[in-house]
Amino acid sequence: MDARPLVSIVTPSYNQAAYLETAMRSVLEQDYPNIEYLVADGGSTDGSVEIIQKYADRLAWWVSEKDNGQADGANKGFRRARGEIVGWLNSDDVYNPGAISGAVAAFQVNSQAGMVFSDVDSIDGSGQLINVMRFGPRTLEDLMAFKIISQPGAFMRRTLLEQAGYLDPQYHLLLDHQLWLRLARLAPLVYVPGVRWSAARFHAAAKNVAQAGAFGSDAYRIAAWLSSTPEYKDLMTRNRRKVWAGAHRLNAFYLLDGGQPGVALKAYWKGFWLSPAAVLPDWYRIIYALLSPLGLGRLRESYLRRRAQRVQRAERGE
Repeated sequence: MDARPLVSIVTPSYNQAAYLETAMRSVLEQDYPNIEYLVADGGSTDGSVEIIQKYADRLAWWVSEKDNGQADGANKGFRRARGEIVGWLNSDDVYNPGAISGAVAAFQVNSQAGMVFSDVDSIDGSGQLINVMRFGPRTLEDLMAFKIISQPGAFMRRTLLEQAGYLDPQYHLLLDHQLWLRLARLAPLVYVPGVRWSAARFHAAAKNVAQAGAFGSDAYRIAAWLSSTPEYKDLMTRNRRKVWAGAHRLNAFYLLDGGQPGVALKAYWKGFWLSPAAVLPDWYRIIYALLSPLGLGRLRESYLRRRAQRVQRAERGE
């Protein structure tokens, strides 16, 4: 029997046939030998089931049935996971080669870590690299101020995940962030620099694009939850303005991506009034929001195209 720790990977999916096979193969083709893979499909009608069946003999478990959303689907897999380490890969994202062996090595070096995470690539619908999301270390107070961690780049200890209580189905967009907050209260989250274990896909049907304007509601609900939960009381007393400023900033970020620059500016102003330092890192996005009503919003699109081109050239070593 392989002495290396078993790693459980869970993929929740619903009508993502365009990307599902790529996601599944990115797990099944990892170089780490001790993986169990679980796929929870929400009753797809787009050919996803046929894709899952194609790889069924390499899966530890799978199901296709109606569920109550992404959290419910992922939790079905989490509850069946037997691995010491658990990863969560959505059906439109991918693991980069060596991701799982890298995460296992990080846990072995950081024995107290409850979760390890890396930077994450951003790719478009065709798989082209468009950006690199760089994070850095995250404390519980950082997370409370809505400094995010990209979900596909994170791996958790199963015992801690069970202690934290899995995903809360009340959250639909920031459900990962709310889980990270509960994990971080129980054990350190360790950032692994210099690697990118995964790629998050940005496409028209992705939640971070199609529902960009709704992320703020989850952020405000999380801030209210932090305010009312006794375990966070002392930290909230010290950090209340930063927490709410962070929620406003995150709301503004997604509102701007959702094409609502005027409302985004109002959210930025609310955050700035509470804690200027929490909002100033988005100064260039505030400029885009200001320019958009003047018909200069295309400046941002031009910037994003040039950034993607620079990232791709850097990857090619040019």
